[in-house]
Amino acid sequence: MELTLVIMAAGVGSRYGGLKQLDAIGSCGETILEYSLYDAYKAGFNHVVFVIRKETEDLFKTKVLPRLPKALTVQFAHQELHSCMPEGLSVPVDRTKPWGTGHALLVAKDKVQGSFAVINADDYYGPQAFQLLATFLKANHTDYAMVGYPLKNTLSKNGYVSRGLCQISEESNLLSVKELTHIESIATGAILYTDENKKKHPLTGNELVSMNCWGFQSKVFQALQEGFTHFLKTAEHPEKDEFYLPFLVDQLIQKGQASVSVLKSTDPWYGVTYPEDKHWVCSEIKKLSQSNLYPQPLWP
Repeated sequence: MELTLVIMAAGVGSRYGGLKQLDAIGSCGETILEYSLYDAYKAGFNHVVFVIRKETEDLFKTKVLPRLPKALTVQFAHQELHSCMPEGLSVPVDRTKPWGTGHALLVAKDKVQGSFAVINADDYYGPQAFQLLATFLKANHTDYAMVGYPLKNTLSKNGYVSRGLCQISEESNLLSVKELTHIESIATGAILYTDENKKKHPLTGNELVSMNCWGFQSKVFQALQEGFTHFLKTAEHPEKDEFYLPFLVDQLIQKGQASVSVLKSTDPWYGVTYPEDKHWVCSEIKKLSQSNLYPQPLWP
């Protein structure tokens, strides 16, 4: 069975200040996305689609592809402002940033068939996430899945982050997911969410959040196209608003058009949102390698 992993790697890294997707994290120059690829490959994923900006394709081909196993097939999908633009609509003249994670997945529609997983390029998810998703996708060909993490395990010490706050049923099904775009841990240890009206809300840290680690069937692409079209027609600030993947999933759940199983990971999460995060992530990855979770170098 072919299992595809879609890696969303077209972000511009505005808070990081550069192309963090290709920044060296491992001791032998490995990028953070290669650790996800390593874990996914071991779990049974044998095809990867990189969603990137066309201008970065040569960098991916020279920096990452030569290290990957030959049995892992690779394709590229380009996320540009005009990609998958519905007929009759156009890109606002003052729009410069990508359309968001929902759009990132949508542009991969012609590269994916059947069951697949999708992740961010700049997050480390741990082996368990891919084991859980592979098991789910091999056994389930109609429904979706999300790997969730405790909020307190997903924060940066160097600034605010965006997370998808989840509500879950007793049967471990996703009831709702709301994108909170400004969560931070302050000096006192408290965790606060600042809403669009600048009002602060306390969080416990035990809340389960989405880190954009999903399992889908290819039927999701029709919903993505319809959702993106609706977003373009209704966005209040089309020059900067984003079409978030969790927002689309939440809409499908509320309409009764999707069932999403929540798979809980106990692995640590690491990510590079800010330049200051890099030293911490490198240090943690080094510890995992020293514990023999990962070989050095990562690929033989």
